[in-house]
Order: sequence, then C-alpha cells, then structure tokens
Amino acid sequence: MRLPIKLPAYDGRFTDDEFFEFCRQNPELRVERDEDGQIYFQMPTGTKTSIRNADLVIEIGIWNRLAKRGKVTDSNGGFTLPDTSVRAPDVAWISNERWDSVPEEDKDKFSRICPDFVIELMSDRDEKYWLPVKMEKYLKNGVRLAWLIDPFQQQTTIYRPDEEPETRLFTETLSGESVLPGLEVNLSTLL
Repeated sequence: MRLPIKLPAYDGRFTDDEFFEFCRQNPELRVERDEDGQIYFQMPTGTKTSIRNADLVIEIGIWNRLAKRGKVTDSNGGFTLPDTSVRAPDVAWISNERWDSVPEEDKDKFSRICPDFVIELMSDRDEKYWLPVKMEKYLKNGVRLAWLIDPFQQQTTIYRPDEEPETRLFTETLSGESVLPGLEVNLSTLL
C-alpha cells in the first residue's frame, strides 16, 4: 500500500513553518531533518522496540514526576536544534528552566530548544553506523547527557560534552548524574 505524501511548494529547503506543516499534513510519517535541510523518513519500529521505548519513557517519566524538574517527551516530540536540524529522540528531557524560556507560540510546534538529556534506542543493527554521529550532533547542540542503548550487544554508550563516550553493560546501573539527579536505571531489569 502506498501512502500519498503531501508536499508543499518546495524550492530546495523547507522553512521551519513549511517543515512543521509538511509533518502535520503527513502524520503517518516519522520524519526528521538534518542541519543541511536533508529530510529523512524513518519506518515505524517493531513492536518489541516500541515496548522497550515505552518502558524507557515510563522510567524517565516516573523519575520526573517525583523530582518535578522538567518535561519528558517520547519519540513523537520534535525539537528544532540550534543547527536548524529537527530531531525527535526516542526519549528526551528538558529542564523547567529551558522549557520556560520557550515562547508559548513555539511550544505547539517543533520547539526551538535543545533537550538537556536524550535517549536513542537502536531498533536494528545497521543503526550502529549512524546513531553515534547523531549523538555527537546532539552534544554539539547543547545536550548535556545522552544514552545510546544497544539491545543487541546489551550495552549503553554514554555521551557527555567534552568527554569520550563511555560504554556500560546492561548489568551496570546508569545514573542521571548531575543532569537528572537521583535517576538510576538498570536496563537488565527494564528491557
């Protein structure tokens, strides 16, 4: 079955408003835009990956509900990053301070803000080639802590600004560090 894709007038690069409208008119598509304006269509994940992702959103959401320190988004929440890319991490957390700085009219679109924390969950083995580059770009845009979770190798790579990535096995507890104080996640019991 082919889905009709509705394209607005296009002269080589969507404006932020045109890209938002394109996504709004095509809700069945999962779309991101890189800093060069290149648009990427992503297929839906398998059910097993979706369950894992929901568990991660719940875990961060429970911590946040108790800590009351910010906002949590799932993989449908898009952000316009400082480099003009539009990304929708599998899980993102934004501090109250950053969220409160977003103009109200911007909150219903792909907010021009960089999350403090992101999680990307590999859904197929090929993602190991391009997801690390995406994680580094998150850091360059202002993410303070990022986890790249690889369920195939049962390990998580932790990204921090100005540091080399660190890999931890699922048997080790992950910490929210100073970004999400008090958060502790053990993926061996979660995924």
